[in-house]
Amino acid sequence: MARVQVSEAEKVYILHGIRDDLRVDGRGCEDYRHMEIETDVVSNTDGSAKVTLGHTAVLVGVKAEIGKPRPTVPTEGYLEFFVDCSANATPEFEGRGGEELGTELSNTLYKVFNNKRSIDLKSLCICAGEHCWVLYVDVLLLQCDGNLYDAISVAIKAALFNTKIPKVHISSDDEGGKEIELSDDPYDCMRLNVENVPCIVTLCKVGHRHVVDATLQEKACSVASLIISVTHKGTITCMRKVGGGSLDPESIFEMTEAGKRVGKALHAPLMKLLEQEESLGKKRQKVYTCFPGLALVSPQPPREESGAK
Repeated sequence: MARVQVSEAEKVYILHGIRDDLRVDGRGCEDYRHMEIETDVVSNTDGSAKVTLGHTAVLVGVKAEIGKPRPTVPTEGYLEFFVDCSANATPEFEGRGGEELGTELSNTLYKVFNNKRSIDLKSLCICAGEHCWVLYVDVLLLQCDGNLYDAISVAIKAALFNTKIPKVHISSDDEGGKEIELSDDPYDCMRLNVENVPCIVTLCKVGHRHVVDATLQEKACSVASLIISVTHKGTITCMRKVGGGSLDPESIFEMTEAGKRVGKALHAPLMKLLEQEESLGKKRQKVYTCFPGLALVSPQPPREESGAK
């Protein structure tokens, strides 16, 4: 994970501000930074999205390919995750510096998203025990300024919403075998139900309080963090602690309740934004914003220029 050096004076300033619910950039303890969401940004994928959260930028692409179901779940498809930490994101990722972080992120994403509670994996099955859709989710970290998990989870949910999987037509040949044909019609496709796809909320314990969407400077003042994945109903599907410090039971309870509250509030406006964006078709604006406090701005169609042509 990218790190920054913070002096003792800076730490005191940050801690005192958080104690009074006033962070360095003017946010409250449970406010997100300015967020920008852009979908359908990579042409050679079945779904894609880019999310910018403060100065953290993440690009996600989803590619659907036909594979074989896993023996333990022959009637389900599955997801595969790969995280690439660009050397441009931070100097620490140069060479093989980002491999360990990429593996850690991939393992966590697999636990959060690749289960039937998040996505209807049975809808990805083509022929039980023979063929299924495998969704390869590639995550590229373009810029790192803290809070990677939250930005990645929003980008994954947006990319899955944007994903269009070709309809499969199965027929029998003369020998009784099965032939699989994929529809060439871009409108003859299957869409994923992402309503239950969770969003990740990372809470950092700084002093005697916790903050949402911590910057690298705030992260440097944190003793430990809780990573919580929350559904639109406020249900926690996964939770893990990171950092070398300890958390007392009261802090864990408070951070868990805050994570549920913040995560639940994030889903509805995010889904509304994605649906409004899609309804505009090709005339939609490319970038849509989410401001601190989770107030999403609805996309508007571009104005037609007046005057003689």
